[in-house]
Amino acid sequence: MVGVSHQKVRSQESDWRLDKWFKHYYPGLSHGRLCKLLRTGQIRLDGKRAKVSTRLAAGQEVRIPPLDDARSPSPTHRAKVSRTPVFSEQDRRMMQEMVIYQDDSVIVLNKPPGLAVQGGSKTTRHVDGYLDLLKGNKPERPRLVHRLDKDTSGVLVVARTAVAAKKLTEAFRARETKKIYWALVVGRPDMAEGTIKAPLDKEPGSGGERMQVSENGKRAITDFYVMDYALDKASWIAFKPVTGRTHQIRVHATLLGTPIVGDGKYGGKEAFLDGAVSRKLHLHARHLDIRHPDGGTLSVTAELPRHMRESWDMFGFDADDMSDPFAEEV
Repeated sequence: MVGVSHQKVRSQESDWRLDKWFKHYYPGLSHGRLCKLLRTGQIRLDGKRAKVSTRLAAGQEVRIPPLDDARSPSPTHRAKVSRTPVFSEQDRRMMQEMVIYQDDSVIVLNKPPGLAVQGGSKTTRHVDGYLDLLKGNKPERPRLVHRLDKDTSGVLVVARTAVAAKKLTEAFRARETKKIYWALVVGRPDMAEGTIKAPLDKEPGSGGERMQVSENGKRAITDFYVMDYALDKASWIAFKPVTGRTHQIRVHATLLGTPIVGDGKYGGKEAFLDGAVSRKLHLHARHLDIRHPDGGTLSVTAELPRHMRESWDMFGFDADDMSDPFAEEV
């Protein structure tokens, strides 16, 4: 085909999604047109078909059909890129207060509940949009390597370089991590500890925002340990997800008969306690162990958000407990 070209993926573009790569070089190429070119095989990666979500690796070759008309950004795109983000002093203070660890390769945040990690059609305020505030004197903009639900608080890892992002992403995908979540649940499980094995799939018509247990779903496993309880009214449970499905802990907690406090989506009215207990979701990414991109292990712990600490104090639970109920016995 006349006009077909091939371009190598550069090292700084490693781990970019393919759609992001095309948006960078061909800003006038619409998402719909890109999908059609991929679907018909006109765009290929190392000679093979690819998807918009395919992650790139340095040295790969992208086959590009004639797209000269897409090199110039559309008027809408020009309007977007011409707007330089304006941050307030409150924004800067918020991001700095979220940092609980940083070095030359990694920044770890304690994400507050209610703040989305990434943007969407109706979400303009999110962590990704504020990452320029954490760039400092580094040449590269920090980048996300995993995510938390909007209403879940706690440990969120951000890479400071493309190399670090690639290594951290690989560690998450290979499940070379240990994640511990704390939750306040309604009631008390029949067992003090155990493992929940229940495959999950998207609920039809939910747009991917609601999950359900399904025999045909993806494998989903969660370990749990009851750290403390207040009679049969509420329990403090530590969850360790072995797999990482959407809303996995929230669905599995409901299967135990103990929905997470504040989780009306999966627990309905039963997920709310009477009295002064906050109606916010009580799920917190408490601790993470992951292979550091520069070697060794990165081990971080995030303090509870205010509404959860108040609930812990109300029930007499130890919000500063640093024990690991899932530690392997020597």
